[in-house]
Amino acid sequence: MSYHYLIRVQIISLVDYELKPCIGCGRCYDRDRCVNDDEFNSIYNILGKSDALFVISAHYAPIPSKLAMLLEKIEQLAFLKRFNDESYCAPLFGKPAGIIGHGGGTAEIHKYYREPVINTIWNALAYPVEMNVIGIDEEQPRGITFPVKTVSKTADSIFPVQEYDWNDIETRLDPLVNKVVEELQKK
Repeated sequence: MSYHYLIRVQIISLVDYELKPCIGCGRCYDRDRCVNDDEFNSIYNILGKSDALFVISAHYAPIPSKLAMLLEKIEQLAFLKRFNDESYCAPLFGKPAGIIGHGGGTAEIHKYYREPVINTIWNALAYPVEMNVIGIDEEQPRGITFPVKTVSKTADSIFPVQEYDWNDIETRLDPLVNKVVEELQKK
């Protein structure tokens, strides 16, 4: 069953941000923000005001570095507060989250993206952030992955040419999007 809702979506493309890695200074503890990274603070503010979150990640050993930096800081902010006060709830606490992983592989290998992509992101959003990560079934309890239709080479580039089956992707995404929306309706 497919639902249709009018929702406001904001896409945050991390390639447009100059994130800085966490240096473990702990100064975020009292300030609830990173004192060294205004770009992170901008994103974190948007996420804190959101009703739900979808994290979409390609498989890049295992996830893109900017996403790793973002998740590390989100987790650090939540961990320090939670470690010192077990009743603390991070700004993302309980919010529904859908994790979507993809890569340059075809259907034969996309299932192998679950461990490095889906589980890595799930781990960062689980404890101490405690987002409500939504899966679709027992096979994909923490998020979904989808393959590319074909991967080929071209003489014009060192990078692979990837062709997607957009109907297949929509079919794979619909159950996750619907479950996240259903979680929002419970509130």
